Amino acid sequence: MDVTINCDIGESYGIWKMGNDEEIMPHIDLINVACGFHAGDPNEMSKTIKLAKLYPHIKVGAHPDLPDL
Repeated sequence: MDVTINCDIGESYGIWKMGNDEEIMPHIDLINVACGFHAGDPNEMSKTIKLAKLYPHIKVGAHPDLPDL
């Protein structure tokens, strides 16, 4: 049986840090990058995509948010 590990990631925002993306990245198969509003910001999105490129096995998806702030 194959298992795919999926993770919501890149949820830091400005000076607020959430999670440790660098440590978990090698262990996951698919990431959903936070796309702003209540999690993530443009700098964090860019940083997360660059980090994911270091691991060719990772597939990248978007995790769009609602404007709920």
